[in-house]
Amino acid sequence: MGSTQELGIYGFRFSEPDRLPLLNLFAAGHSVELSPDYDWNGMERSDGPLLLFQYTVSGRGIYELDGESFSVGPGQAFMAEIPGSHRYYYPGGTEPWEFYFLLFRPQPLLPLWNDIKSRTGATPALDSGSPPVRMLRDIVREAHAGRITDPYSASSLLHQFMMELGRYTSGGPRDAAGWPPAIRECVRFIEENYSSMIGQQELAGKLGLSKFHLLRTFSKAVGVTPNDYLNRVRIEHAVELLRTTDCSIEAIAGQIGYSSGSYFIKVFHKLTGQTPGAFRSGNASLNYSRLFFS
Repeated sequence: MGSTQELGIYGFRFSEPDRLPLLNLFAAGHSVELSPDYDWNGMERSDGPLLLFQYTVSGRGIYELDGESFSVGPGQAFMAEIPGSHRYYYPGGTEPWEFYFLLFRPQPLLPLWNDIKSRTGATPALDSGSPPVRMLRDIVREAHAGRITDPYSASSLLHQFMMELGRYTSGGPRDAAGWPPAIRECVRFIEENYSSMIGQQELAGKLGLSKFHLLRTFSKAVGVTPNDYLNRVRIEHAVELLRTTDCSIEAIAGQIGYSSGSYFIKVFHKLTGQTPGAFRSGNASLNYSRLFFS
């Protein structure tokens, strides 16, 4: 259970100029529900429009959506639009339902919210130590301490939460420490052999994996396919060569592993938005020392 000193529901009603694209945090809370009287019907509420993110720490609640029922236990959240055809409640029992929640106005976050739900469904699973859950707890602690005192601080905290939630749900863990050993070995091999890479089928065989398993596992851990990762490594090296040598575009293409200058130009333009020549001259962009890809 989280610290009981943080238990409470904190509401925010700031005057926010319509001309500013601030995010409107409506309420945040940390609750422990013991009574079956805790029962909310999304069509009967009058405080919308709102978006609700509610994350279970311990115990279990029920979330019903469009006639389907979900048991929301530890490590699970639900995402609800208010008003909406849903209901969530504590079903009773010997263990209370402990959870954190955020309520906020839909605009301008609704497109990101819908994108996250399209990947996770209405009841996403999140590790208790994940960045969005840590951020959720931080917001409640800040509210409890009385440090969310203006629309700018509220907007900043809510923005951080939604960015962490979007990042976390966009493809799994991106920290190399959390990758499976085979994927770490695959990344190491790509980074050391980018200029003379073998095909994905051969790469999978070298690592003792099927091509399908490699593609699925690599994409889930790293967030891109092995081929996309290889292209990014090559373009990172191309940037260095363009800045530090007088080698021709064709020569650089060969050095980083591409069979033709035309294909190198195509990939470079796709990842950077400009041609290698324009990048080298600096006339079409900032004079970058390095580009980062994710």
